[in-house]
Amino acid sequence: MAKIRKSIIINAPIDKVFDYVSDSRNLPEIWPSLQEIRNFKRLRDGKITDSWTYKMAGIRLKGTTTTQYVENVEVISRTKGGVKSIQIWTFKPVDGGTKVTVDVEYTIPIPILGKLAEKIVVMMNEHEGDVVMANLKSRMEA
Repeated sequence: MAKIRKSIIINAPIDKVFDYVSDSRNLPEIWPSLQEIRNFKRLRDGKITDSWTYKMAGIRLKGTTTTQYVENVEVISRTKGGVKSIQIWTFKPVDGGTKVTVDVEYTIPIPILGKLAEKIVVMMNEHEGDVVMANLKSRMEA
């Protein structure tokens, strides 16, 4: 599995940042390759489910996500389908703002992309992680 870890300090209250990230319908606004979130549902047990379309190396992949969270502390999302992953977002108050860290572990669909493309995709996704965090900061501080 490939791994990415990104952190950023956002000059916005923790509840504002948490509320935005914990609603997966917002993520396509900040995540360039995440093309669509559909079928968003809050379940009685507090979990959230949705369906998504993600573009990796020019290939459209589809799947589902199940998300659970501890309010203003963490959001844990598990995806399956075109990409299997776990994303853990953590939120910590710092000097009137919020430190956000995202840890992502994911499998690259090698039968689809091929072994040669794997290193390139990992580098592209590493860069995209920086873009996601910068976009989140920009949106929350606007």
